[in-house]
Amino acid sequence: MASSDASFYERGIAGALFAPLKWFFGALLVLLALILAAWIIDWVFVFKVWPDGLERLQSLLDEDLARAARLWDSYSEFPRFAAAAANFLYAMLFKVTGIHDMGARFAEGAALSIPDTIVRNTYIANFEAIQVAMVGTQLFGARLAALIMALPMFALVYCVASVDGLAQRAVRRACGGRESASLYHRAKYLQVVLLVASAAASLLPPVSIDQRWTWVSTAIVLAILARVQWAYYKKHL
Repeated sequence: MASSDASFYERGIAGALFAPLKWFFGALLVLLALILAAWIIDWVFVFKVWPDGLERLQSLLDEDLARAARLWDSYSEFPRFAAAAANFLYAMLFKVTGIHDMGARFAEGAALSIPDTIVRNTYIANFEAIQVAMVGTQLFGARLAALIMALPMFALVYCVASVDGLAQRAVRRACGGRESASLYHRAKYLQVVLLVASAAASLLPPVSIDQRWTWVSTAIVLAILARVQWAYYKKHL
């Protein structure tokens, strides 16, 4: 039997205060996992698949930026936003951690201490992999900016489908229709899976794709799941 203290922390004021933090850190962990997955995919294709290696990855970045600019031609600030997102991720992962400055310092050729010499040798041995991660991070940031611009569409679709689902729930309550808590929970959790899978499909492919196909299909499935979720919402039924 759960204690009253546990109930307070899970459902009371503390739960309401900490819920945004839980969502924030959960989203941050998902983002870091996607970035790591993008690095692994980039390393595999640069070193094992593509004959032109890093040049192909750089061309993907250029193609995605050009396509994003065409997709959002009505919003002239988007190219700047995409570049800012790419530079921000790069700064967080390589400048804040000191990897960027480390490479610049090692390139100067100044005399180094023994520990710095060991670090420099390790850096040089993995220089190509680090370069791939740097370009891959910028590519990930540019794609993430395009995905962020699509979030209002997902929010609108979710709201419309939820209103329709709640209307269907009201009809069921009035007519004594079927209840199903399992459908509600399955639809709710499948939405999380759908959004993560959609994000992966938009951010990770080692090819330049038109993301509108991913967004439209995701919006359609999200609308169906949201409608089912709220149509079978069982509380107080």
